[in-house]
Amino acid sequence: MQDPSTLPWQPYPPLSDEERIVRAAAFHDGMATRRSCRDFAGTPVPREVIEAAIRTASTAPSGANHQPWHFTAIESPEAKAAIRVAAEEEERAFYAGRAGAEWLSALSPLGTGPDKPFLEAAPWLIVVFAQRRGGLDLAARAQNYYVTESVGIACGLLLAALHQAGIATLTHTPNPMRFLNRLCRRPSDDKPMMIVVAGHPGPGAAIPAHALRKKSLEQIASWL
Repeated sequence: MQDPSTLPWQPYPPLSDEERIVRAAAFHDGMATRRSCRDFAGTPVPREVIEAAIRTASTAPSGANHQPWHFTAIESPEAKAAIRVAAEEEERAFYAGRAGAEWLSALSPLGTGPDKPFLEAAPWLIVVFAQRRGGLDLAARAQNYYVTESVGIACGLLLAALHQAGIATLTHTPNPMRFLNRLCRRPSDDKPMMIVVAGHPGPGAAIPAHALRKKSLEQIASWL
């Protein structure tokens, strides 16, 4: 096998361990204020903010560096209205019984329901697609690898970037989501993963108390 070409590692800025601890804690404190918003104002958000957040998401690691993601950023009122109509149709079936009693019980403390006005009210919807094929040369239609894992990491970076820019977000995953391929004009083998709703919180925005419950470090981590 031919050795791949390489470039020198780009070093991080020199930091002491104490400075690293402070930076890690500061990032946690900032991200700990992120909440899901379901009441958005119509206040515009510059496209440049959304572009920068998508670029940040694209820095995520991915299987074989194939970057198996596509982000459709939607500002058009007509497109947002069409997505709301289609999403609410699926959501009505979901809450009418498709979800099952256990799932609906788990959602109950959050106060969610089939009506999704935020899909029209927020200035931006970012629909995230996972691409099963494409690779770096999309025309080659190469097989992609670790697609779900790669796109999941990218979505996390997208949310973090928007939060750091002072933009409220909500991850919305209507079930099923295939209508998004049609409305976003994406090929059938692209898999819609989620809609990231992005904008400024409305004057009536509130946080369900249940959402503030977080597992402790002892519950989510172990040390060997």
